[in-house]
Amino acid sequence: MIKVLIGIILLFLVTGETHAQQNVLRARKSKVSFLSDAPLELIKASSAKLQGVIDADKRTFAFSIPTESFKGFNSPLQQEHFYENYIEAKAYPVSTFEGKIIEQLDLLKNGIYTVRAKGKLNLHGVEQERIIKIQLRILEGVIYAETAFTVLLKDHNITIPKVVFQKIAEEIKVDVTVEFENKK
Repeated sequence: MIKVLIGIILLFLVTGETHAQQNVLRARKSKVSFLSDAPLELIKASSAKLQGVIDADKRTFAFSIPTESFKGFNSPLQQEHFYENYIEAKAYPVSTFEGKIIEQLDLLKNGIYTVRAKGKLNLHGVEQERIIKIQLRILEGVIYAETAFTVLLKDHNITIPKVVFQKIAEEIKVDVTVEFENKK
């Protein structure tokens, strides 16, 4: 159901509004990585399946990533535990972030900018309002975006059983890089 809802939102942003304006940029390359650095275990995984759009005129954005797209765990068992016990991928198949860029800026003008994206991060079925700093490099209509932020598991109702408490960090580091282009 969430996948369908996100698909409708992205479709509306990309097709419904492009008749009125032509400055909608779509993600063409992406990488989302996370790191759990706990006392007894380091867990890393990444995904290149982030999808998203930015409306350059309105400075709005919408992103989604399939929960089960993360790969690179230390072992297949670790990946299985992540999908089944913590992120509960079957119940919450997609994570999203949508909102608006706070700063007034021309997203089609070449340059390097630091901006803040304010929006709702939905992870594990729990929506949290976040402001995330993003570094933008804009060159000839292509936007390169990079950010790093943390996610507190308790903010998204992700619980860690006491038996593995020393193996999973309570605060997860997230790195995101996305390249956008305007496909007219």
